[in-house]
Amino acid sequence: MKVLVINCGSSTLKFQLIETSPEQIVANTDRLLAKGEVDRIGSTEALVTCQPAAGDRSRQGGTIRDHTEAIQAAIGCLTCSGTFVKSDIEGVGHRMVHGGERLQNSVLIDDEVVREIERCIDLAPLHNPNNLRGYGATRRLLPDAKQVAVFDTAFHHAMPPHAFHYGVPYLHYTRDRVRRYGFHGTSHRYLNYRFARLHGHDRSHYKVISCHLGAGSSMCAVNHGRSIDTSMGLTPLEGLLMGTRPGDVDPGVLTYLLGREGTTLHDLETELNRHSGLYGVSGISGDMRDLLKAREEGNQRAALAIDMFCYRVKKYLGAYLAALNGADGIVFGGGIGENSPVIRAQICESLEVFDIRLDPDANAAAIGQEKMISPLGVSPEIWVIPTNEELLIARDTVRCILGIPHPI
Repeated sequence: MKVLVINCGSSTLKFQLIETSPEQIVANTDRLLAKGEVDRIGSTEALVTCQPAAGDRSRQGGTIRDHTEAIQAAIGCLTCSGTFVKSDIEGVGHRMVHGGERLQNSVLIDDEVVREIERCIDLAPLHNPNNLRGYGATRRLLPDAKQVAVFDTAFHHAMPPHAFHYGVPYLHYTRDRVRRYGFHGTSHRYLNYRFARLHGHDRSHYKVISCHLGAGSSMCAVNHGRSIDTSMGLTPLEGLLMGTRPGDVDPGVLTYLLGREGTTLHDLETELNRHSGLYGVSGISGDMRDLLKAREEGNQRAALAIDMFCYRVKKYLGAYLAALNGADGIVFGGGIGENSPVIRAQICESLEVFDIRLDPDANAAAIGQEKMISPLGVSPEIWVIPTNEELLIARDTVRCILGIPHPI
């Protein structure tokens, strides 16, 4: 079955065409046929890139006014590349950020599912509306394809109440749906799936701490295949220090800032989402590569931002080792986790009390590839595993269309 995977943002569209089936899932022989991106949607300077698995990368610019035109351009690129004909697509898998409490699994999209996603817009105002625009556009352009929603929040619905509740009046949970939902669930699920597959079993055999470290970062404590805690909360602002988001902050800081003359709620929301984190501390960039270079050149604020990032990850590692009563594995994924040996080394230093140790040579060599980076015989094993959310979205799409239960 050919599945088009769609990740729709406010001004970008990422897409992949994947061939998969129940047999290919079991054998891990799914095929990526093509991938691409549409950037600057809503402008006259939009850019469409497409990379077939067998063929040359194409780039074209022009005016793309909305998400319908963006998806039309993506389908056009795939068709022109000879990868497929439009009627080949049997399923479309959509990354949906927030499913609230009711949408706890990947699901075929119907009117009721759309209404429930719309109910969650106030919980994810920057994401759910754009995700729904992608669904609306593909439904119009590919009317015969089955549409499936795969939620970032779904994997974390296994969290027990003592982990997902906040210490605020209970009314805010029952009336306002205030609780920890968690995000990056598809990535955490993939990292745990691959760790288990690399060891010859399924996820139910292992206790793993997965670290999705990138511009947006989160960690997850996974007990025998089930998320029992995660660092992000009601929104993606909580937890680790990120590219432009602050992570954990004393709520009193926010009320204090709102009390300052001239600070509005909109100002604060903008500052927390776009001007904080690595960027806010360093004053240079939210990109870890830029900060590592600046630290080498002696920039003290860049060094402070890196130290804060690594220290926050280290603290969550300790907390999740306690929550799990030990772990079989620690897995690094995401742009920073997969590609920065320096950051992984700084995170893992001075954790010998937990027997967390790196093999320096293995760590240095593990850039964008699956590799164990701890010495042989040490537990927990430490791994680098490039995440692949799109593959799981494609697989979930096939399972939903065929009515196949999702495995542990």
